[in-house]
Amino acid sequence: MKVLDLQCGQHHVFEGWFGSEVDFQSQLARGLVACPMCGDAAVTKKLSAPRLNLNTTRGERETAGNAAGNSSDRAGVPQAENAPTPAAPTLPSLQDVPNLEPAQLQAALLKMVRHVVANTEDVGNSFPEEARKMHYGEAEQRNIRGHATPEETEELMDEGIAVMPLPLPDVLKEPLQ
Repeated sequence: MKVLDLQCGQHHVFEGWFGSEVDFQSQLARGLVACPMCGDAAVTKKLSAPRLNLNTTRGERETAGNAAGNSSDRAGVPQAENAPTPAAPTLPSLQDVPNLEPAQLQAALLKMVRHVVANTEDVGNSFPEEARKMHYGEAEQRNIRGHATPEETEELMDEGIAVMPLPLPDVLKEPLQ
Protein backbone atom coordinates (compact mmCIF):
# COMPACT_ATOMS: atom_id res chain seq x y z
CA MET A 1 0.00 0.00 0.00
CA LYS A 2 1.39 3.40 -1.00
CA VAL A 3 0.41 6.42 1.08
CA LEU A 4 1.01 9.60 -0.92
CA ASP A 5 0.89 13.26 0.02
CA LEU A 6 -1.15 15.03 -2.65
CA GLN A 7 -2.00 18.65 -3.40
CA CYS A 8 -4.74 20.17 -5.55
CA GLY A 9 -4.55 23.31 -7.68
CA GLN A 10 -6.02 25.31 -4.78
CA HIS A 11 -3.08 24.23 -2.55
CA HIS A 12 -5.13 21.94 -0.30
CA VAL A 13 -2.92 19.10 0.95
CA PHE A 14 -4.38 15.64 1.53
CA GLU A 15 -3.38 12.01 1.72
CA GLY A 16 -4.18 9.28 -0.81
CA TRP A 17 -3.79 5.52 -0.46
CA PHE A 18 -3.03 3.43 -3.53
CA GLY A 19 -2.04 -0.15 -4.26
CA SER A 20 0.97 0.98 -6.29
CA GLU A 21 2.42 3.89 -8.25
CA VAL A 22 0.78 2.44 -11.37
CA ASP A 23 -2.57 2.40 -9.55
CA PHE A 24 -2.15 6.08 -8.57
CA GLN A 25 -1.18 7.12 -12.11
CA SER A 26 -4.10 5.14 -13.59
CA GLN A 27 -6.67 6.69 -11.23
CA LEU A 28 -5.19 10.16 -11.78
CA ALA A 29 -5.39 9.76 -15.58
CA ARG A 30 -9.04 8.66 -15.35
CA GLY A 31 -9.96 11.67 -13.19
CA LEU A 32 -10.75 9.53 -10.15
CA VAL A 33 -8.48 11.44 -7.76
CA ALA A 34 -9.87 14.74 -6.49
CA CYS A 35 -9.37 17.05 -3.54
CA PRO A 36 -11.71 16.22 -0.64
CA MET A 37 -11.91 19.93 0.26
CA CYS A 38 -12.89 21.47 -3.06
CA GLY A 39 -13.26 18.62 -5.58
CA ASP A 40 -10.42 19.91 -7.79
CA ALA A 41 -9.08 17.09 -9.98
CA ALA A 42 -5.85 18.98 -10.80
CA VAL A 43 -3.87 16.90 -8.30
CA THR A 44 -0.11 16.60 -8.00
CA LYS A 45 2.04 14.36 -5.85
CA LYS A 46 4.16 16.08 -3.21
CA LEU A 47 7.49 14.83 -1.98
CA SER A 48 7.01 12.54 0.98
CA ALA A 49 8.94 10.03 3.00
CA PRO A 50 8.10 6.39 2.31
CA ARG A 51 5.95 4.60 4.86
CA LEU A 52 5.84 0.84 5.20
CA ASN A 53 2.97 -0.85 7.01
CA LEU A 54 4.70 -3.84 8.56
CA ASN A 55 2.48 -4.31 11.63
CA THR A 56 -0.44 -6.03 9.94
CA THR A 57 -0.95 -9.65 10.83
CA ARG A 58 -1.73 -12.42 8.36
CA GLY A 59 -5.31 -12.10 7.15
CA GLU A 60 -5.60 -8.40 8.07
CA ARG A 61 -5.97 -5.89 5.32
CA GLU A 62 -5.91 -2.14 5.43
CA THR A 63 -8.60 -0.54 3.37
CA ALA A 64 -9.08 3.01 2.22
CA GLY A 65 -11.03 4.78 -0.42
CA ASN A 66 -10.26 7.60 -2.78
CA ALA A 67 -13.00 10.11 -3.25
CA ALA A 68 -13.77 12.23 -6.26
CA GLY A 69 -16.34 14.88 -6.88
CA ASN A 70 -16.96 18.51 -7.68
CA SER A 71 -18.28 20.88 -5.11
CA SER A 72 -20.48 23.71 -6.21
CA ASP A 73 -23.32 23.11 -3.76
CA ARG A 74 -23.89 25.07 -0.62
CA ALA A 75 -25.79 23.67 2.29
CA GLY A 76 -27.82 25.84 4.59
CA VAL A 77 -28.19 24.66 8.14
CA PRO A 78 -30.96 26.23 10.16
CA GLN A 79 -30.31 26.58 13.83
CA ALA A 80 -33.58 25.28 15.26
CA GLU A 81 -34.27 26.43 18.81
CA ASN A 82 -36.01 23.29 20.07
CA ALA A 83 -34.33 20.63 17.93
CA PRO A 84 -31.95 18.30 19.75
CA THR A 85 -28.39 19.17 18.88
CA PRO A 86 -25.65 16.58 19.37
CA ALA A 87 -22.41 17.83 20.84
CA ALA A 88 -20.35 19.64 18.22
CA PRO A 89 -16.82 18.46 17.55
CA THR A 90 -14.04 20.26 19.36
CA LEU A 91 -12.63 22.88 17.05
CA PRO A 92 -9.78 25.35 17.51
CA SER A 93 -10.73 28.62 19.16
CA LEU A 94 -10.59 31.75 17.02
CA GLN A 95 -7.53 33.00 18.89
CA ASP A 96 -5.65 29.83 17.86
CA VAL A 97 -6.54 30.06 14.15
CA PRO A 98 -3.65 32.36 13.09
CA ASN A 99 -1.18 29.85 14.58
CA LEU A 100 -2.57 26.75 12.87
CA GLU A 101 -1.00 25.13 9.85
CA PRO A 102 -3.19 24.90 6.71
CA ALA A 103 -3.48 21.12 7.18
CA GLN A 104 -4.80 21.65 10.72
CA LEU A 105 -7.37 24.17 9.46
CA GLN A 106 -8.47 21.74 6.72
CA ALA A 107 -8.82 18.95 9.26
CA ALA A 108 -10.89 21.15 11.59
CA LEU A 109 -13.17 22.24 8.74
CA LEU A 110 -13.69 18.67 7.54
CA LYS A 111 -14.43 17.52 11.09
CA MET A 112 -17.05 20.24 11.50
CA VAL A 113 -18.64 19.53 8.10
CA ARG A 114 -18.78 15.78 8.81
CA HIS A 115 -20.55 16.54 12.10
CA VAL A 116 -23.13 18.69 10.28
CA VAL A 117 -23.73 15.98 7.65
CA ALA A 118 -24.09 13.26 10.29
CA ASN A 119 -26.54 15.26 12.42
CA THR A 120 -28.84 16.87 9.85
CA GLU A 121 -31.48 15.72 7.39
CA ASP A 122 -30.78 16.51 3.74
CA VAL A 123 -33.89 18.16 2.26
CA GLY A 124 -32.18 19.04 -1.03
CA ASN A 125 -33.62 21.87 -3.11
CA SER A 126 -36.64 22.25 -0.82
CA PHE A 127 -34.43 23.76 1.88
CA PRO A 128 -35.90 27.30 1.78
CA GLU A 129 -39.49 25.98 1.97
CA GLU A 130 -38.68 23.53 4.80
CA ALA A 131 -36.81 26.20 6.77
CA ARG A 132 -39.80 28.55 6.45
CA LYS A 133 -42.28 25.83 7.49
CA MET A 134 -40.22 25.13 10.61
CA HIS A 135 -39.81 28.84 11.39
CA TYR A 136 -43.54 29.55 11.12
CA GLY A 137 -44.56 26.43 13.07
CA GLU A 138 -45.98 24.52 10.07
CA ALA A 139 -43.43 21.70 10.42
CA GLU A 140 -41.61 19.96 13.25
CA GLN A 141 -38.35 21.59 14.36
CA ARG A 142 -35.35 19.51 13.25
CA ASN A 143 -31.83 19.99 11.99
CA ILE A 144 -31.84 20.19 8.19
CA ARG A 145 -29.44 20.98 5.38
CA GLY A 146 -30.02 21.51 1.70
CA HIS A 147 -29.48 23.75 -1.28
CA ALA A 148 -30.29 27.45 -1.45
CA THR A 149 -29.11 30.17 -3.77
CA PRO A 150 -27.38 33.19 -2.23
CA GLU A 151 -30.57 35.17 -2.90
CA GLU A 152 -32.75 32.57 -1.13
CA THR A 153 -30.34 32.51 1.80
CA GLU A 154 -30.50 36.30 2.10
CA GLU A 155 -34.32 36.22 1.96
CA LEU A 156 -34.41 33.64 4.75
CA MET A 157 -32.12 35.76 6.89
CA ASP A 158 -34.25 38.87 6.17
CA GLU A 159 -37.25 36.92 7.50
CA GLY A 160 -35.36 36.25 10.73
CA ILE A 161 -34.66 32.60 9.92
CA ALA A 162 -31.22 31.64 11.23
CA VAL A 163 -29.31 29.83 8.48
CA MET A 164 -25.64 29.31 7.80
CA PRO A 165 -24.25 28.91 4.29
CA LEU A 166 -21.80 26.03 4.30
CA PRO A 167 -19.69 24.85 1.35
CA LEU A 168 -20.20 21.10 1.29
CA PRO A 169 -17.83 19.01 -0.87
CA ASP A 170 -19.64 16.15 -2.66
CA VAL A 171 -17.23 13.67 -1.12
CA LEU A 172 -18.69 14.34 2.33
CA LYS A 173 -22.26 13.65 1.24
CA GLU A 174 -21.65 9.91 0.95
CA PRO A 175 -19.87 7.43 3.22
CA LEU A 176 -16.22 6.72 2.48
CA GLN A 177 -15.40 3.26 1.19
